[in-house]
Amino acid sequence: MDTPWKHYKADVDSADIYAFLEPVTSTWQYIIVDPNTREAAVIDPVLDYDPASGTLSTIAAGILLKFIKEKELNVVRILETHAHADHLTASQYIKQMLGGKAPICIGERIKQLQGHFAPVYGLEPRDFVKSFDIFLKDEEEFSLSSNITGKVIHLPGHTPDHIGYMVGKAVFTGDSIFMPDLGSARADFPGGNAKDLFASMTRLLSLPQDYQLFVGHDYPVGRQHDCMATVGVHQTKNKHGKFGTTESQFIQFREARDKVLGAPRLLHPSLQVNIRAGKLPPASNGRVWLKTPTKLTNPNIPL
Repeated sequence: MDTPWKHYKADVDSADIYAFLEPVTSTWQYIIVDPNTREAAVIDPVLDYDPASGTLSTIAAGILLKFIKEKELNVVRILETHAHADHLTASQYIKQMLGGKAPICIGERIKQLQGHFAPVYGLEPRDFVKSFDIFLKDEEEFSLSSNITGKVIHLPGHTPDHIGYMVGKAVFTGDSIFMPDLGSARADFPGGNAKDLFASMTRLLSLPQDYQLFVGHDYPVGRQHDCMATVGVHQTKNKHGKFGTTESQFIQFREARDKVLGAPRLLHPSLQVNIRAGKLPPASNGRVWLKTPTKLTNPNIPL
C-alpha cells in the first residue's frame, strides 16, 4: 500500500522531510524531522472545509497526527508561511491535539493583514488573543532541534507577510513559487505585488543549484502531483521566472493573468480563520458562523 506521504532529504546531514498532499485544495503540508532526536516541525497544515454543507473536518490534520504518533515525534514548532486564502489552517487544532505546547509561528508582517481584514470581518483586538504565539523577523534563525536550525526568508509578492523557511539545503517556499511547469502564484491579493513577487523568485533562483525548493501547492496538467524541484531546474525551466526573464516581462504577464483569475473558492472562510492562526469564532448551539462580506451595488436592494 502506498504511503500518504513522500520522503525527501536535501543532504546527508539534514532533516528528513515528509510531504503530505491535501488533494481538495492541492496543498502540500510538511513535517520536518531531526532523525537523531525525533524533534519535528509542521508546516502549513490544512483544516478541511466544505462550503456547500458548511462542514469542518480534520481528515488532513488527522493524517499528520497519526504520522506524528506512529513515528513518536516531538513537535516543537508549527510554522505558517502566510495567511492562506485558499484553505483553512489546522494549526490551532494540531497544537491542541499535541498538548498545547508547540508554538504557532508566522512572519511578523501578519499584523498588517490582521489590521486590514479585522474590520472586514468585524474582528476586535480581543479576537486575536491566543492565536499566533511567535512572530518571526526577517532572516531570523531559530532552533528546530539541538542539531537543526531554521532560517526565515521574507518572500513578499503573493502576500506582503509571506515568508519561507530554509532548513539546510531545503527551502519551504509557500506560495512564492510553484513547480517549474506552473511558474508562479498570483499577486493580486491585498498587499500583493508582481514586482515584489519577481524579486522573491529571483532571490530563490539565486540560491545554489542543488538547493531544493518545496512548494505550497501544485496544480498539475498531464503529470502526477509533485512538491519539489531544485534551484538548478527552476533556473532553466521555470515557466514564469527562469534565468533570462526580465522584471518587466514578468510583471506584464503576472498582472494580465491575475486580472482574469476568479477569487479563490474559500477566500472569506480562509482569511478570517487564518489571520487568527486557525482560531474559529465562538460556537453557538454546536455551530460556528463564518462571515461573507457583501457589497451592495444598488442602494435599492432591501436590507
